[in-house]
Amino acid sequence: MKLKNVREQIDLIDSKILQLLTSRMEQVVIARKLKKEIFDPKREKQILEKLKDSTNILLRADFLEQIYETMFTESKRNQERGLKLIAFQGEHGAYSEVAAHSWNADLATIACERFSNVFEGVQRGIYDLGIVPVENTLGGVVGEVNDLMIHTDLHIVGAIEIPIEHCLLALESANEKTIRKVYSHSQALTQCRHFINKRDYEPVAYFDTAGSARMLMERGTKSMAAIASRWAGDLYHLNVLQEGIEDFETNRTRFLILSKQKIDTDGQKCSIIFSTENKAGSLYSVLQMFASRKVNLTRIESIPNQFGKYVFFLDFEGSEKDDHVQAILGHLEETTRDFRLIGCYNESKTHSG
Repeated sequence: MKLKNVREQIDLIDSKILQLLTSRMEQVVIARKLKKEIFDPKREKQILEKLKDSTNILLRADFLEQIYETMFTESKRNQERGLKLIAFQGEHGAYSEVAAHSWNADLATIACERFSNVFEGVQRGIYDLGIVPVENTLGGVVGEVNDLMIHTDLHIVGAIEIPIEHCLLALESANEKTIRKVYSHSQALTQCRHFINKRDYEPVAYFDTAGSARMLMERGTKSMAAIASRWAGDLYHLNVLQEGIEDFETNRTRFLILSKQKIDTDGQKCSIIFSTENKAGSLYSVLQMFASRKVNLTRIESIPNQFGKYVFFLDFEGSEKDDHVQAILGHLEETTRDFRLIGCYNESKTHSG
């Protein structure tokens, strides 16, 4: 064993410690939502008592106690800050987290395993906001998110569209010639198919783009690479061998920001959900209302709700405070089924670089 190998192991352990500290602080700020007081001396005493069973010849009791006292201080500081929490699906470094920071960099991002966890957490008040991808220019709609949208009472309070710029990430010991397998979400692998095939890499599907980067950091070899965001590469201390490896530059994803509370803003875009009678011309009559008032539709999707029945998800430009928009909404409420205005909000776009 060489000194270089030992130091590489120390660097890996340090990275894992940072990830665990981040996870602990996330749980701390979530706990603040569930308790009345910030300072809980009884809880701190219980944790310190447990440490006595964890000491050994390398970990003295006073050393561990000093570390945890520092963590307690920082935990209370974070709880006192009153940070707003925004939840996203995936590992830290996911494109959803990139979008959340682009939308509002002052929010604390909380990783969730599933989209349903995001919706449920916002609904229960554990998270102030949630951010979910709703459509991609290459991959189309995100079906699971659309299904959840038609069954939730949450409101859309914002939207952001960002470019999806995939990077080839690898360990410091690797280069493009040593790589044999490349790991990422199946959609990302598809979006980089030409790049992968040209180099004769073996694509291996993983549950998440950022998750593949984390896996590479924790147990990768120089024959492995991951496709994920630069953010993930920086977070997991991986080398960016190439940027912008997606086959098409038009790869963009639109994200919705969700809240339990409706916001009071003029907005520039509205989203509605409704269903129509199962007869010829029903949907056409709805669309005609927008056309006759020169309101621009930006998205319309049909989502199966039950056997033989569909719910329509429609976005259009305008504010619910505009007289002509109010007239449309009022008419739709009377003539369609299960009508709901799920948000009037502002939408922004970010560009490469």
